[in-house]
Amino acid sequence: MFDDSGWHAAAAKKPSPHCDARSDQDISLLVIHNISLPPGQFGGPYIDELFNGTLDESQHPYFAGLRGLRVSSHFLIRRDGTMIQYVPTTQRAWHAGKSCFQGRQACNDFSIGIELEGTDHQAYTADQYKSLLTLSRDIMHTYPRITLGRIVGHCDIAPGRKTDPGPAFDWSGFRSQLCRMR
Repeated sequence: MFDDSGWHAAAAKKPSPHCDARSDQDISLLVIHNISLPPGQFGGPYIDELFNGTLDESQHPYFAGLRGLRVSSHFLIRRDGTMIQYVPTTQRAWHAGKSCFQGRQACNDFSIGIELEGTDHQAYTADQYKSLLTLSRDIMHTYPRITLGRIVGHCDIAPGRKTDPGPAFDWSGFRSQLCRMR
């Protein structure tokens, strides 16, 4: 599953500079996001480039608004189920921004972030759910403080600011299948 450095064996590795040391190792939250670049378009190199700080803003008008943005996630699950890891779980990825969970601020400090290639209103693929279930199970095994109740959407930790993974995400089915896998 994970090596001592926090890299997952099944994920392609594309290390991002957009991370730093965790202030503590109390990893107890899993945050599910979505992303597509440009919005609503899938595939291509743009998410990798954004997370690695190499996005050429001239490639699409939407990208001008991302100039100087320094973000990353621990994982991305593409539409075909391929997993990419940008930041080891032992490091803090910059995925949650201003956030709060159960009164605790700065969720990046104690969470792992998974991006699904998608949008709030377009169904995620069966391949994505399969990879997300396997990855979530592995994360929960490695970090037992992450329970079903501590797997949330970006919308849950940044309400009013973020909406992902959106109404297209099947929380009920995901949680039900995850319970059966454990």
